[in-house]
Amino acid sequence: MAARRKAKQIRRTTGKGGNYRPTKKGAGMTRKGIKAYRKKNPGSKLKGAVTGKVKKGSKAAKRRKSYCARSLGQLKRSSAKTRNNPNSRIRQARRRWKC
Repeated sequence: MAARRKAKQIRRTTGKGGNYRPTKKGAGMTRKGIKAYRKKNPGSKLKGAVTGKVKKGSKAAKRRKSYCARSLGQLKRSSAKTRNNPNSRIRQARRRWKC
């Protein structure tokens, strides 16, 4: 008897399982999504985007700098269509993080 595989949950931005922010609103996970992820993965240290004003050299500023460096790599490796589109998810997320 073959074991049935669990269907992978689709990343939705609205409705049930709407744990991701719509592209127009900056992409990334919502607070609700982060809370759900932490509940499903105990011990995880997932945090939301650093969107506000931060002191230079603070933990939040370092997280932002790190994210910006990583996401720039993602942006460079993406297709030309995504890279040049100002409304792509990666660009919107970088804008939300103030990269």
